[in-house]
Amino acid sequence: MKVAILQCDEVLAKFQSQFGDYSDMIQHMFDVLDDTFEFKIFNVQQGMYPQDIDIYDFYITTGSKVGVYDNKPWIQQFIEFVRLLDRKKKKLIGICFGHQIIAEAFRTPVEKTEKGWGIGVAVNRIVAHPDWMSTHKSDLNIIVSHQDQVITLPKEALVIAESDFCPYFMVQWNRHFLSIQGHPEFSADYSRAMMNERKAIIPPQRIEAGLESLSIEPDNALFTHWIMDFVKH
Repeated sequence: MKVAILQCDEVLAKFQSQFGDYSDMIQHMFDVLDDTFEFKIFNVQQGMYPQDIDIYDFYITTGSKVGVYDNKPWIQQFIEFVRLLDRKKKKLIGICFGHQIIAEAFRTPVEKTEKGWGIGVAVNRIVAHPDWMSTHKSDLNIIVSHQDQVITLPKEALVIAESDFCPYFMVQWNRHFLSIQGHPEFSADYSRAMMNERKAIIPPQRIEAGLESLSIEPDNALFTHWIMDFVKH
């Protein structure tokens, strides 16, 4: 299976030797499931896109520290590419920033939430089980790192997972777009390193709670299985 990774940012240089880049994390996420995937990385910040969008079985984004509402030319170009994938009905999996970029492509708002930072492992309720989902579960625990949130959804979108903190955590937008506000590619060690790195900008109480939450096992493998269920459906 051929997978196009749409890379929207890079891991801090001082962390790359230990954790790799975001594209490496996504490849590892799938390799745990099946090591026969073929990956091609496209750095969308540098305007890199596939010449032939039909040769990939699905697309997946990385996260990014920038906001989708930032006035940057590469973000506008990326939004237009997502709209192209939608018109061509190509499967797209949005991760964090990608979750929000899909919202922007569908002209639904994304804003910095007054609730503050979401960090550590987020516990979410599963509120829908689409017909493509092979494994049912009542909750979904995924590592998060975000301030921005999708504010509203188009009427055809289906909320699959939610929490009081993030009402639109996992969304199926249509038959070919699926996205999540969390980071199923992150490890607990990387999350811990990022929280320690951001102690100057995140309140101490939120850091403490985030670090404590890492005792919860994230459902990375489950979500990866769900990606494959969705892609193959």
